[in-house]
Amino acid sequence: MVDDSSFALVLGGGGVTGVAWETGIIAGLAAAGVDLTRADLIVGTSAGAVVAAQITSGMPIEDLYQRQLQPAKGEIGAHFGVATMLRYAAAGLRPGDDRHALRQLGHAARTADTLPEQTRRDVIAGRLPNHDWPAAPRLLITAIDTETGEEVVFDRDSGVDLVSAVAASCAVPIVWPTVTIAGRRYMDGGVRSAANAHLARGHDRVVVLAPTTTSLRRSGRVTTELAALGPAVRSVVITPDPEAKTAIGRNVLDPAKRAAAAETGRRQSTTALPSISAALT
Repeated sequence: MVDDSSFALVLGGGGVTGVAWETGIIAGLAAAGVDLTRADLIVGTSAGAVVAAQITSGMPIEDLYQRQLQPAKGEIGAHFGVATMLRYAAAGLRPGDDRHALRQLGHAARTADTLPEQTRRDVIAGRLPNHDWPAAPRLLITAIDTETGEEVVFDRDSGVDLVSAVAASCAVPIVWPTVTIAGRRYMDGGVRSAANAHLARGHDRVVVLAPTTTSLRRSGRVTTELAALGPAVRSVVITPDPEAKTAIGRNVLDPAKRAAAAETGRRQSTTALPSISAALT
């Protein structure tokens, strides 16, 4: 029996294919009788922010899954170039605290030559069936202030509209434009942590769906964050299995891989079911 009063669902980043894979996992589990949307806290980062907003929108999970199988109309493909990856690596190796490294990456994000911010906002808006924050469960969306390097968490009480919050969380630095909110510019919440599982503090059951577990800094690793929640917390981390990794491919920003990623996510839900059920009972 799931006690969702202390259950947190953490949805990590991983590009457009990460959205699809997470949706497939959630849909497959729901069909098997395990409804992850019953969590009283959902943390969304980057791709996970999109999924979090979608599964709390009121649209049936199966409909959300079927959307992932359709041609990716309205999406814009991109890729991580070598130069971009080197700048990420430099930020990760830079001495000093996390915020200093993220400020440097934030400067690169603000000065990068990208498509217009409004164009990217329109893409995000098109992904969300409902543009209003859900009344329940509690939804947290993460981003990074590009000037200070500080993590920012948006929720329904933050005064920030849902589309802006999700767009900020998905603003992959250098690849996508930063998102302006109240005069501040924000970038992807995943550059500090792939999943921001530390925000699940206070819940004794935590399920993490993480298309990727890599982090620029050691402090942002999923295992590090879960360990910091304390020994009494029962948690499980689900990552793409070999078949899912093959379907996703090397470029997580390729919309053409979306359907295959969703299908392998749904298939993987069968093998993920026992460990998730164990964590929730």
